[in-house]
Amino acid sequence: MAPILPVNASIPAIQAPSAAGLSGASSAAGASGGAAFQSAFDDAINKVEQFGQNAATSVNNFLSGEGEELHDVALKTQEAELSFDLFMQVRNKIVSAYQEVMKMPV
Repeated sequence: MAPILPVNASIPAIQAPSAAGLSGASSAAGASGGAAFQSAFDDAINKVEQFGQNAATSVNNFLSGEGEELHDVALKTQEAELSFDLFMQVRNKIVSAYQEVMKMPV
């Protein structure tokens, strides 16, 4: 039987943005800021998809009897669900912020 590992062992730490990245985004808002945002957004989507694929693989391994433990399956599915929910919350905040900016008079 596999040992039970702490949940936070597989969660990567969130890195704070650097001061250079913040000043560069404000000075060149069109070119590099948009590309940096797109890159961060793509990375977030890829991570959420990876969590979902890991959960699906774990479920398939468990159902086919390939030695996957039930608690591992439950943890991976919960991890995928939480990452998707967090991603949706962030997306909703971004859309809301965009809508507020578009309401501003020019």
